[in-house]
Amino acid sequence: MPRVTRAALTQVKLTESADAPLEKIKQSMIDAHVALIEQAASEGVQVLCMQELFYGPYFCAEQETKWYDLTESIPDGPTTELFCQLAAKHKMVLVVPMYEVDMPGVYYNTASVIDEDGMYLGKYRKHHIPHCKPGFWEKFYFTPGNLGYPVFETRHGNIGVYICYDRHFPEGARELGLNGAEIVFNPSATVAGLSEYLWKLEQPAHAVANQYYVGAINRVGTEAPWNMGEFYGQSYFCDPRGQIIKEASRDQTELVIADLDLDKIQEVRNTWQFFRDRRPESYENISAF
Repeated sequence: MPRVTRAALTQVKLTESADAPLEKIKQSMIDAHVALIEQAASEGVQVLCMQELFYGPYFCAEQETKWYDLTESIPDGPTTELFCQLAAKHKMVLVVPMYEVDMPGVYYNTASVIDEDGMYLGKYRKHHIPHCKPGFWEKFYFTPGNLGYPVFETRHGNIGVYICYDRHFPEGARELGLNGAEIVFNPSATVAGLSEYLWKLEQPAHAVANQYYVGAINRVGTEAPWNMGEFYGQSYFCDPRGQIIKEASRDQTELVIADLDLDKIQEVRNTWQFFRDRRPESYENISAF
């Protein structure tokens, strides 16, 4: 029987100015995503991933401690509990990128994975933390991830997560493939003029090298008051051959839906034996420096 998973990505404009009260921003963004999940459910979506730090602006454009107040515990915080309820209601696997507090002063850029029965399966913490112009001051906010590269087994496929800047590092993408990922989601926030030329290059390359599906997500719009650049959208799915099979617009809030034929993974791996022909014993310097 064919294994086809209907998957979705959300790309959402900031619904309130970043100058608004934090709780107002957070609730408004949660409401916008809940509405998209309802839409996805009506269209038969089985797996859905939201954008990086989904319930706020991309606050790393500045270095202000007030944004620490957006953190929550995972899985026992209110937002994770809400999305566990939504996953069970809609029988939908959800990937929920959030700002996590582990202990006072220790914060992570995290995505939790919730199964279609509402069961929390675990989380991935972003490994690679940028701190560079223009306005990507992430080391002020995030501790580097320490949970490895987990893959979560669900009824609708084995799911891995790589977050934003992680995508520039092929080593973790390979780890996810070796750990059995069939679909890898990369929720991101990236602006025009910095990495746009890489947006449709790196992640299809990961899909080809590791022979899995990739769901790449970007924000849309310009976020005041920083106006650090245009989040250029163009969220997409690509297949194990690196072909983009569904793509969103550049500037609109959208739900991106694609049917992923998971049997194609085996078909492609039977043609290109990249995992068989690896030579890990010859790669010693990768982890030595």
